[in-house]
Amino acid sequence: MGLRFIFMLTRNDRTVEDAAQQLQTALGLGVRHIGFKDIGLPIAQLKALNAAIKAGGATSYLEVVSLDRESEIASARAALEIGVDVLLGGTRADDVLPVVAGAPVQYCPFPGRIAGHPSVLEGSIDEIAESATALAARAGVHGLDLLAYRSKEDAPALMKAVCSAVSKPVYIAGSIDTPERIAIVKECGAAGFTIGTAALDGKYPADSMSVPDQLSAIIRDVARLNNHLSPFSKSNLSASFSGLPASGSAVISGEINGMQIRLARFAGQSAWNFELHDDKLVFVHKGTLLMTFRDREETIEEGEFIVVPHGVEHRTVGIGGMCEAVVIGAGVGA
Repeated sequence: MGLRFIFMLTRNDRTVEDAAQQLQTALGLGVRHIGFKDIGLPIAQLKALNAAIKAGGATSYLEVVSLDRESEIASARAALEIGVDVLLGGTRADDVLPVVAGAPVQYCPFPGRIAGHPSVLEGSIDEIAESATALAARAGVHGLDLLAYRSKEDAPALMKAVCSAVSKPVYIAGSIDTPERIAIVKECGAAGFTIGTAALDGKYPADSMSVPDQLSAIIRDVARLNNHLSPFSKSNLSASFSGLPASGSAVISGEINGMQIRLARFAGQSAWNFELHDDKLVFVHKGTLLMTFRDREETIEEGEFIVVPHGVEHRTVGIGGMCEAVVIGAGVGA
C-alpha cells in the first residue's frame, strides 16, 4: 500500500464551517481519505458530513482533540454515533477501548503526552517510542496517530523511531505543509499523513492558493512518491508504422502486464502457424487482413480486430496490398 494522504476538513484543530463544500471539492479530485475533528460543528452536521464522505466512496476519519477524560470518552461515543471508519487521536486508551470494542471502527490513538490546543506532543523520542510500543501492543489498537511535527524533538528521528518500534500503521498528523516533509514521512516508514489547515489556507506549494490547486498539488506529489505517475506519453499509430521495416516484419512497440504490443505489416500470404500457450489479438489499423482458419475465413477491415486462441492454426493474407496491424499477446509472432 502506498503512502496515504488524509485530507482533514479542519483549521486549527476545528472542523471548518464550510466543510461540506470543501468535501465536494476533495471528492471531485478523487481524494479517498477524508477526516474532520470532533469539535467545530454540531454532531448532526458531522453525521451528515460522514455520510457524504462515504457516499463519495472515501474512507472517513474523526480525530479527537479532547483534553479531559470525560470529553474523550464522549468523543469516542460520538465517533460511533457518527459512524466513522477510523478514530484518530486521543490519549486515554484505557477509557476508549471499552467504548469502541466490537464496533466497526479502527482506533489509532496518540502516543506520548499531548498538551494544549492546537495540540503539541511532549516528551523525548525514547519516551514517545516507548509509549507507541505499549499502545500498539494492545488489542483493539489498529495504529497510531503521531504528532511528529508538533514535537520539539527532531521530527524525522522521532518518526523513524516510532515506525521502527511498532508493526502497526503510523499516521503523521500536524504541520505537514511541503513536498519535502511528505517525502520524509514516506522515507521514515509512515503509512500516511494528514493535511488540513495548510491546504485550506493555501500554504502548500501549488499553482495557486485555491483549495482545488492545493489538493491537486498534494495528490500529484504523493502519486510521485508512490510511483503512481505514468512515464508514458501517447503514441500515434500512423507515425509509428511509418518507421516500420518492410512487409512481414514486426517490432515490439511496448509491453503491458507481460503482453507484448507489436506493430506488423502483412503483404501476401503467411505460412500456417499457431501459438502454443497464449492467445493473441490482431487489430487492423490500415488495409484489409484475411485471417484463414481450418474451418473458415475472416475478413478484418480497418478499425476491426480478432482474437486468435492459442493452439488454433491460422494464416494471414494481406488483401489488396499492404495491411498494417497491431498484434497483442505474450511473446506473440505476427
